[in-house]
Amino acid sequence: FGWFTEVLRSPAFAPEKIALAKTQLRGNIARRNDDPDGIASREFDKLLYGANSPYARTVEYATLDRIDRPAVESFYRRYFVPQNIILGISGDFDRTAMRRLIEARLGDWQPGPNRENPLPAVSQVQTSGVFVVDRPQLTQSSVVLGHLGGLVSNTDYPAMAVLNDVLNGFGGRLFNELRSRQGLAYSVYGYWSPNYDFPGTFQAGGQTRSEGTVPLIQGLKAEIAKVRSQPISNQELNFAKESALNSFIFNFADPSQTLGRLMTYDYYGYPSDFIFRYQKAVQATTIEDVQRAAQTYLKPDQLVTLVVGNQKSIQPPLNQLGQPVTALDVAIPGVPTGRNS
Repeated sequence: FGWFTEVLRSPAFAPEKIALAKTQLRGNIARRNDDPDGIASREFDKLLYGANSPYARTVEYATLDRIDRPAVESFYRRYFVPQNIILGISGDFDRTAMRRLIEARLGDWQPGPNRENPLPAVSQVQTSGVFVVDRPQLTQSSVVLGHLGGLVSNTDYPAMAVLNDVLNGFGGRLFNELRSRQGLAYSVYGYWSPNYDFPGTFQAGGQTRSEGTVPLIQGLKAEIAKVRSQPISNQELNFAKESALNSFIFNFADPSQTLGRLMTYDYYGYPSDFIFRYQKAVQATTIEDVQRAAQTYLKPDQLVTLVVGNQKSIQPPLNQLGQPVTALDVAIPGVPTGRNS
């Protein structure tokens, strides 16, 4: 515990460690266009939140080069202050002795100035359209479509979690229809994924051969429309609820996981028994709840579509989707053109 508090209160910020971290980040930048799914995830967030949003912007060579030891120290002094920190400890220890140890190590740590850092408002930047990142070397496409989602605190989160299990996994609608029956995708998914303190996203997508790109997009949109317009079956409801409830045990895999969850709830202002309220709400979810939630939170008119693939090989072409097609440039700023691939 002593070394932990020493590092927390008096970090050395050794120049060689800062240099190493920057070198590693430069390597991440250089490799960020190597993975088509990584490109799709990164660029899709930019389409929804905006390229300059803290929820989507990326580190560039130029911004990284401006970070030096004084900048790191300044950030530390600004934000690493007692009133910004939650301490959690789990294990086999004497509570009284542990409290004395904490007070001895941290009791004289003086608060820093209170700084208000309000979160920026979130609104969907692109609300329609088809966007493409052309990668001529690829023989398959990575597809993602979706729109902004919501918060974990939303009262319909349990119903949307059940809907997620209706759509996904072996036995889910997307797997059965688009992968198994139609053979349109190597992998396929569709999730309403909320966040604790800012709107998450609804995303559906998958990987497919180039010529399956447009049919996969059309199939995903058809399944979204279907789950909004037609009630799920009792069998689907029971299967999805069982899946959600069976996975509940993984919230308690080890004490550190339980501690981390409780600290997360405390940090974001959620009740400490939130996970149990969620469990009860999943158990109580009905077919009507799922359809109402799907109609409320799945918004076909706000879907944004992104494809990473070989545009020339995508036949039928993307303009067959009936929306403007916009090319995205993912070249890495500050690198010679030959190294941007």
